[in-house]
Amino acid sequence: MNILVLNCGSSSLKFQIIQTDAELAKCDSDCRLAKGLIERIGGESTISLQVIGKESVKDALPLPDHHVALQYILKWIVAPETQIPGITSLKDIHAVGHRILNGGEKFINTMIITDEVYHGIEECIDLAPLHNPANLKGVAAAREAFGPDVPNVAVFDTAFHATMPEESYLYAIPYEWYQKYKLRRYGAHGTSHRFVTLRYQQIAGKSSAETNIITMHLGNGCSSCAVKHGVSYDTSMGLSPLEGMVMGTRSGDIDPAVLTFLSHKEPMSMDDFDTLLNKKSGLLGISGFTNDMRDLEDAAEKQNKRAILAINLFVHRIKKYLGAYLAEMNGADAIVFTGGIGENSSYIRQHVCANLEQLGIEIDDKLNVGTIRGKEGTISSSKSKIKVYVIPTNEELLIARDTLYCVMEEELVK
Repeated sequence: MNILVLNCGSSSLKFQIIQTDAELAKCDSDCRLAKGLIERIGGESTISLQVIGKESVKDALPLPDHHVALQYILKWIVAPETQIPGITSLKDIHAVGHRILNGGEKFINTMIITDEVYHGIEECIDLAPLHNPANLKGVAAAREAFGPDVPNVAVFDTAFHATMPEESYLYAIPYEWYQKYKLRRYGAHGTSHRFVTLRYQQIAGKSSAETNIITMHLGNGCSSCAVKHGVSYDTSMGLSPLEGMVMGTRSGDIDPAVLTFLSHKEPMSMDDFDTLLNKKSGLLGISGFTNDMRDLEDAAEKQNKRAILAINLFVHRIKKYLGAYLAEMNGADAIVFTGGIGENSSYIRQHVCANLEQLGIEIDDKLNVGTIRGKEGTISSSKSKIKVYVIPTNEELLIARDTLYCVMEEELVK
């Protein structure tokens, strides 16, 4: 089965085509046939498309909306010069899998997107106003492009965290606010945390019941997850992806009184505060010049004080969550780094794990530096009681797997 995986942002559309079959346990990243990214949808869009194993095709032209962007991608997919193995027409795409950020408490499993499910996702927009509308644009465009015969499947980022106990997901605010509005911690990056958890089980030969690990997805967005007996027990992101660790442009945890204080000092609306905390804070806000960890590391080597401060804050917040989760779970068997920074930055991994010997964590500097993106491995020393892994995430592959299983189950029901 050839599955088109779509991940739509507010002004972007990322995709992969993944070929898979019933024996998904044997499937890995080599199942990818093609991938691409369109950014700045609604203006002069930048386009990068690639058949795996070939040179990327790059372009720039105005694409007004997600519907037109998807049409551009589909036209490229079936163009004679593209030559994606096994694909000559859109009939060779058998299903479309969509990343949906927040399914609320209603959607805790992968679902075929019927009209009812579509409207249910719309009802969750209040919980993810920046993400769900963009996700739904991709769904609408795909349903229109492929028609009713090609199933569209929703894979929810929040679903993995649906196993959290009340003490993990509730906020200490009047309980009726949860009852009325479902105000609670939902988490995010669930597909990534689930992928690396499953991969850890394969590497370590562990069952779900034996899996007690802490996963850290570190990228422009960052989240940590306490995985207890194979399921999410606690996570750092909350009602939205703003809560938790310091991120590229997001503040992470902040005293709500800061906003009250600023409201008396600056002429700012709630929308201004939202923009401040989501787009102008984090590594960018502290450094004053970038949210890119690579640039910060280069600047830190040159003794740029603000870059050093941004990195120190970033590491400090990660350690706070790491320590909290070790306490919550009474220890862990392993720590897993993933995401763009987690997979690539030996510098950040080294500093996160530094001076944690009393907690049973010690990394091998040679193994840490030798681990690069696309190469999973253990970076803990032989003395470390808690193993430390780098496992590259592959959310698209997991979405493809979920999509296939969901379609197969639907066929069995019929």
